[in-house]
Amino acid sequence: MTTVSFDDIQAAAARISGQVERTPTRMSRTLSAITGAEVWVKFENLQFTAAFKERGALNKLLKLSPAERRRGVIAASAGNHAQGLAYHASRLGVPAVIVMPRGTPTIKAEHTRAHGAEVVIEGETFDEANAHALAIREQRDLVYVHAFNDPDVIAGQGTIALEMLTDAPDLQVLPVPIGGGGLIAGIATAAKTLKPDIRILGVEAAMYPSFTARMRGLTPHVGGQTIAEGIAVKQVGDVSYAIARPLIEDVLLVDEPFIERAVALYANVEKTVAEGAGAAALAALLSYPNQFRGQRTGCVLCGGNIDTRLLASVLNRELVREQRIVSLKIVGDDRPGLLAAVSQVIGDNGGNIIEVAHNRLALDVPAKGAEFDIMIETRDAQHTQEIIDALRERGYPPRAA
Repeated sequence: MTTVSFDDIQAAAARISGQVERTPTRMSRTLSAITGAEVWVKFENLQFTAAFKERGALNKLLKLSPAERRRGVIAASAGNHAQGLAYHASRLGVPAVIVMPRGTPTIKAEHTRAHGAEVVIEGETFDEANAHALAIREQRDLVYVHAFNDPDVIAGQGTIALEMLTDAPDLQVLPVPIGGGGLIAGIATAAKTLKPDIRILGVEAAMYPSFTARMRGLTPHVGGQTIAEGIAVKQVGDVSYAIARPLIEDVLLVDEPFIERAVALYANVEKTVAEGAGAAALAALLSYPNQFRGQRTGCVLCGGNIDTRLLASVLNRELVREQRIVSLKIVGDDRPGLLAAVSQVIGDNGGNIIEVAHNRLALDVPAKGAEFDIMIETRDAQHTQEIIDALRERGYPPRAA
């Protein structure tokens, strides 16, 4: 089985130096307070294409022969590998074709085209897009650049760990997102060489536990709509799995609410944008606090390419979870002034009314009554409860809508 050595990663670091961002690794006091760990964040969303994938793609491109560069490259990608390969191929004058599955966020497809690549949309999943890319490779004699199952790509991704342990040499544990496994294979190889006692934990979206299933000798049951589409891979790579498996302690599965919360925390606390896959490491700290409490933990924020509409939805959903946006249902007499009175109570107690809907036809409401669904914005859950108590005291007892 092909492997990747520490020397390969060091060589990749020298090769790509000055052509990708040397992104910062910084300690977050607020995230540390929230999670109970000492959280250090590696901001790979500051790469030009907003994701770590540039490293592996560029390392692969720089190792091509002149003849291979003239032929051009092809890849299948849900987005970040596509953008990284397209951008650096354009810089180096290498023609590039990218096959992207349907459902890829629009922003990723648009950026890939903007970097000069030919984009082909085909397949419902990464694996179907990948099969189509392999067929095009044969037809057009292109060089195939796998998103994760390639030793040169893996070596490029491993350069992240070199930088992290230079900036934060006392790190004790690294939770690393797993899709196809290229990132964790590279990081684990470098980190374990530099610091053999460091713990490496994989992180998978619960809907796509491909690495976990393979570890346990099970058939993976994958599928569903995850916001972490960058790690929604049905089958981990053979090369990446073989490299990573002996070096990692375990794999943690994270559910969607924790991924959403991690995206929101990056935006609200660090004032930075993370896509679902990019926030997976932080989601693991939120899901499994006992695994990290008191530990110096390095989280790779590996990508920031999230659709703006999805980001807005995630942030609003977090407000609902925190009970800062609440819908209240109030049933009362259908008489003039009732809504004004209810609004007065809410306003006097510092609440902001976002939306009001009347319902006079609900059969569980008296014929001379009316039902109001009132969406309000508050400071926090305690403030929401204060408003509910005030409404109840004035004779307008609400219930959650």
